[in-house]
Amino acid sequence: MILATNNVGKLREIKKILEDFEIISLKEAGIDHEVEEDQDSFYGNASKKAREIYEISKIPTIADDSGLCVDAFDGWPGVYTARFLGEGSTREERNQAILDRLSETKGIDRKARVMCYLVYYDGEVEVVGIGELIGKIALKARGENGFGFDDIFELENGKTLAELSPEEKNVVSARYLATLDLKEKLKVLKK
Repeated sequence: MILATNNVGKLREIKKILEDFEIISLKEAGIDHEVEEDQDSFYGNASKKAREIYEISKIPTIADDSGLCVDAFDGWPGVYTARFLGEGSTREERNQAILDRLSETKGIDRKARVMCYLVYYDGEVEVVGIGELIGKIALKARGENGFGFDDIFELENGKTLAELSPEEKNVVSARYLATLDLKEKLKVLKK
């Protein structure tokens, strides 16, 4: 299977969970193609990526889309997590914009979730794994071990994702949960 990414960390994490399958990256498959994430849902973007890469390769493909959803803002930034400030913005700028928006509303519930949809497509069958990690937006950025919004997403234990070791994060992340869900569904498909 192809995992529609060149992100080494994501590839390693998913390969470890889906150890019964041979998984390669886009680069290893010789594919240099960027899928435009223009759908209005995580599922839509993940499905589009899996289908586009399958059409290029004719090899079963897995693709994901994930993001941060703040309950008080009806799930914003959601599918726009990586680009709500524009393509050139940094993660620090995006995270600060989220913190600023929450600070403008005193006493607001800071509950948030990270959603991940992982879609398998083989030209005929589509299987969807879903992962959800519930937490809240921290009062300020903390931690050094993350990327994206990890340093502002706080778990029930009081730590942000960026304060966890990579090993600790990998067993609670929304992508981990989505991959486990997909693995169980693929087992049924293989029977």
